[in-house]
Amino acid sequence: MYIGVALRRADAAPGTPAGGAAGYARFRRRVALVMNHDGVSFVAVCLLTRATLDLPLPLACRVAGAALVAVGVAVKLWAAATLGEDGYYWRDFFDPETRPAPTTAGPYRWLRNPMYTVGYLQTYGLALLLASAPGLAAAVFSQAAILAFYRLIERPHYQRLYGGVAPTARRRLRTSQETG
Repeated sequence: MYIGVALRRADAAPGTPAGGAAGYARFRRRVALVMNHDGVSFVAVCLLTRATLDLPLPLACRVAGAALVAVGVAVKLWAAATLGEDGYYWRDFFDPETRPAPTTAGPYRWLRNPMYTVGYLQTYGLALLLASAPGLAAAVFSQAAILAFYRLIERPHYQRLYGGVAPTARRRLRTSQETG
């Protein structure tokens, strides 16, 4: 909730104390703390409630869980590296002049939103790996919350900055015009 409210406020007034470079620096420190605590809390829930999920094939589910963790972490790190720190922490909400060009590199070449989709596989994987029913519920809730954040906060901002056509759609349009 904090991230959404702070980004809405900064988006509405990028040159005010809520926005600009100073606002971004404050936001960046706070959001890093919130996101780190969110991750640690999720791991704690999974650890404290391990073995609460009755798995039909425990070994197979644990192997699948480990694979989901590996794929999710890899995609999230790849997407974060592609965006860079400013993109990862939503700097363009505070300073629209520093906005990067929409990217179609890295995992964004194939996925519109790799961090919020495939990048959440590690949460499901950890819950399976530890057989945690509350962890699985928390994974579903976390991904639903980040997808709602994307729809309500990030996507409207992106459409205001870059126009109504998403980069993936723009790339497909350009490719179809070139070939046809």
